Amino acid sequence: MDDRKKKDKRSIAENEHKGSKLEYMAKKNRPQKDRRTGGKVAKSAPLDVVELPEDMVAGRNAVMEALKGSRSVNKLMIANGSTEGSIKEIIAVAKEKGVNIHYWDRSKLDSIARGIRHQGVLAQVAPVQYAELEDILQVAKDRNEPPFIVLLDELEDPHNLGAILRTADAAGVHGVFIPKHRSCPLSATVAKTSAGAVEHVPVARVGNLVQTIKKLKQEGLWVAAADMDGKDYYDTDLTGPLLLIIGSEGQGVGRLVKEQCDFVVRIPMVGKINSLNASVAGSILMYEAMKQRRKAMN
Repeated sequence: MDDRKKKDKRSIAENEHKGSKLEYMAKKNRPQKDRRTGGKVAKSAPLDVVELPEDMVAGRNAVMEALKGSRSVNKLMIANGSTEGSIKEIIAVAKEKGVNIHYWDRSKLDSIARGIRHQGVLAQVAPVQYAELEDILQVAKDRNEPPFIVLLDELEDPHNLGAILRTADAAGVHGVFIPKHRSCPLSATVAKTSAGAVEHVPVARVGNLVQTIKKLKQEGLWVAAADMDGKDYYDTDLTGPLLLIIGSEGQGVGRLVKEQCDFVVRIPMVGKINSLNASVAGSILMYEAMKQRRKAMN
């Protein structure tokens, strides 16, 4: 009888302990009151409200679908050490399509994914499909106009790229070329800064700028680069088939690219500052070309 009483008391004590623990956990997870309003607020947002940036895709299946589908993938981000299983196939497809591949610490991918399960792989995708060189030349043919194309030599600021696309749309540019490497790709930031112009101005990514310039020369285009050692832009003929090259924010137009140009134009400056923002310089030159082309058509 005494043993049975001891067993019952121990059972009651254990149940009381469990009850206290459950009550403590319930209090801990219970929505807290906002001290300012007295209203209840959730302790933490549920996982399903966490969203990736607009131009990011996370997870092996999603990234593979992006690579195999119609979306243009700017770059692939792989966690260091994640090369097993389907990651190998993802890397192989990315290499086949010429996608830039970066290997980063998993903590960096965690930060970008914002809590979304990424399985060691993320992809940055373009907001619109990239065009081909032939697509841009066809735009000019469809409008019955001499080609007017802008090439950006390693421009890295997405805000500059977005602003240039916005002006390109307004100035009647038929398309824009950007390098695949060492250059800002199309992104959500570019799309937002362009104020919708990214939907209307075809953008093509090219691997070799010099070869692209040579091909456009064969198509009859004249090539002009913006640089301080050139001729004043308003004294230069910018009519006819034209490829206008805008250099990067810090280095300007590269030497090899400049050697392929038919002429170089500059924007004269009389102030203390010796250079303009790339998007501002590009806007001035695009509008000068538009003015001259419209005069030539009248």
